[in-house]
Formats: sequence, C-alpha cells, structure tokens
Amino acid sequence: MTDIPSVKPPPDRLYGRIKSHSLRPRQRLLLDETLPRIRFLLDQAADPRAAFPMAIDELWLEVGFGGGEHSHAQIAANPNIGLIACEVFEIGLCALLTRLVEDGAEASGALPPNLRLYDDDARQLLRAMPDGSLHKLFLNFPDPWPKMRHAKRRFVHPALVPDVARVLVAGGEWRIASDDPTYQAWTKDVLAAQNLFRVAAPATERPEGWPPTRYEAKAIRAGRQPLYWSAIKV
Repeated sequence: MTDIPSVKPPPDRLYGRIKSHSLRPRQRLLLDETLPRIRFLLDQAADPRAAFPMAIDELWLEVGFGGGEHSHAQIAANPNIGLIACEVFEIGLCALLTRLVEDGAEASGALPPNLRLYDDDARQLLRAMPDGSLHKLFLNFPDPWPKMRHAKRRFVHPALVPDVARVLVAGGEWRIASDDPTYQAWTKDVLAAQNLFRVAAPATERPEGWPPTRYEAKAIRAGRQPLYWSAIKV
C-alpha cells in the first residue's frame, strides 16, 4: 500500500503548464473576448448559483476539463444544472470555447447559460465555496504526477478529501477516472483510508451518463485500462 501518511500536504501553487506555444489569432480572441463573458470569479464562490443567469436545480463542478468534451456533453444533456468547469491550461480553455461560439462571434455569440469557466486553481475555489453547495464533482484523467516525490501535487490527496466532502451535499457524488496505474493504485489507497465517502470498487467500463474524453480514447488506443470511481458523500 502507498505510504499515504508520509505525503506532504499539497502546496498552494499550481504545477504543470498553463501557457503553450504562441496562440493562433482565433485562440487569442477566444481568451480575450469570449472567456471574460463566461468566466467564474473567485469572489463569486460565496454564492455560486448567483453566477448563472438562470435558476439551476443542482450545481456541478469539473476539475481540469482538458479538451472540454465532458463538460460540453454534460451541459447539453443536463440543461437544468449549473456547471463550473475548471481549467488553467490555455489550450484546453480554447478547445472548449471553440465549441461554444462560431468563428467571428467571439465577442457577441450566445453562450450556454448553465456553464461557467474558472481558469485558476480549483483547490482555492473549493475552499471558498459554501458547505454542501455541490451535487457532483468530476475529476477525469488528471495529471498522474507519477513520481512519488510529486505525490503532493495530485488532486486526489488525503488533505483534499475533506475539502471535497465539505462542499458536497449528503449523497453527492465525486467521480474520478484515471488510466495511469500509479494514480489508480494511489486513488484506491486514498479512498480506502477515509470515511467521508462510500466507495464501491471502480468500474472497468465507463458508466452510463459519464461522457467520454479524448484522454480516455488515447489511453484505450495505447492499451491502458481506465478505471472509474463513484464516491458518494455519507
């Protein structure tokens, strides 16, 4: 079993890439003109439902949406929920924004009322949100940080489990998917060592209502076996 107790708490800083190569003109427009119109700000976290221009039945959060496939599918399939989708990597933000507005409509095109984007550290957002404000939290194929000295950087972390539990309602769901064997073993150990969530054995096939992502497809093509956890807040 992974030596979880010896792992340092996660530092209050982001690791990994935020910026990529030079952005294309269309990508620059998306970040400059579209993102500000749909951005969720940290000072809105105290009353997150108020950030949406519609009444929502539930509030969901996705941490690290990558290419945005999962977030985009969820808001289309669930028009009455509000989703805050978090991503810091500019290319990922552009990938989702490209799905939302047509070329040439970056500054004025209609945006989905049930989606807001947060382009900063999701852990800060979690800490600022009220107790029991979320019904679902999604973590799909996060950076595994496979070296043990980097374990403190993983989102699935003993120190963060209480933060996730606090913001979920009783019966709320934390979904986790990973194809990395190190991260899978780590997740099993972290979830086994806590009592805030009820956790069944991970599924080996993507469950119904869990949209696919490009990272999942890439993993399957490479012969890696994704695992899918559903952790229910007790």
